[in-house]
Amino acid sequence: MEQKKLNAVYSSRGMKRRYEVWFLRCGLADGSGAWWFRYLVMNLGRGRWGAVPTAQPAQVWATWFPREGEPRSFIQGFPIETLDLSERRALPFHCRITENGMEEGACWGNLRLEGHEISWKLRWKSDFSVTLSDKGWIGFSRSPHSDATFSGEITLDGRKFSGAPLGFGVQGHNCGYRHRTFWRWMHAYFPRPDGTASTVEALVYDLPLGMTFRKAVVWHAGKTTALRKMTERERVQEAIRLKWNFAGMLEQAPVTVTVEATAPGIHHVPYMKTDESGTFPVANASGAWAVLQVGDEREEVEHGAVVEFGGGTRD
Repeated sequence: MEQKKLNAVYSSRGMKRRYEVWFLRCGLADGSGAWWFRYLVMNLGRGRWGAVPTAQPAQVWATWFPREGEPRSFIQGFPIETLDLSERRALPFHCRITENGMEEGACWGNLRLEGHEISWKLRWKSDFSVTLSDKGWIGFSRSPHSDATFSGEITLDGRKFSGAPLGFGVQGHNCGYRHRTFWRWMHAYFPRPDGTASTVEALVYDLPLGMTFRKAVVWHAGKTTALRKMTERERVQEAIRLKWNFAGMLEQAPVTVTVEATAPGIHHVPYMKTDESGTFPVANASGAWAVLQVGDEREEVEHGAVVEFGGGTRD
């Protein structure tokens, strides 16, 4: 039940300034790449929207991250009349936008734009959920399914990806009055020989009065623990390279996490500000390399992580 609550809708039709997004990152089991899907609603009560897809009240995003090569992103905006959104805090939740939608444990889509056709129908299951940040009306960052196993089918211009499992990753739910001035976020999925998995997810963003929010949560050996004394040791935020290294304590064991991605596997996309005054840069790499070191135990995954830097570069 707790997982289902974490996906419940916060936005209402009368909210003039707010974004809310349900997303998933699926790293394909065959190692060929990763998919990133977003279902976004924004400024539902504003009553006027421009022609730019990323300013529309309902949006569907699909990005393909091939293991070798540049990411390909497709973003389609829809009028508010096409949006079927469940009531605030109602369960089960749903977000449906014409031929696209998400509900608890499943999503589907069908986009035709720029001469391309992308369709998908996915289901997932998980054992672990977490709320990274919850500031009430200001915003929240939740992962209802943080060790997700995906099954189903994705098609891009006739190329089909299918399987059970199809891949592994995370399904998340974020919401806010506005995007933060900057943020750093990562998630890594480490499969284990016994069929279980470890995950790590971390979030850093700016707070008022010059303060900074920092939190990292590790799902390891069937236990959930937030890192104590989280310290960022290294950050590289360049057009062709993203790297983030941080450390902390997991009970009595020291923990170090590193996630890194290089071009051409970094996708750069502008996000629309909720006051519609312009855009700001976001870099996402959904096929990143990561290492989790817990005491003497080391787990590494070559293309099993996502790292995202938004906004500026403030510490």
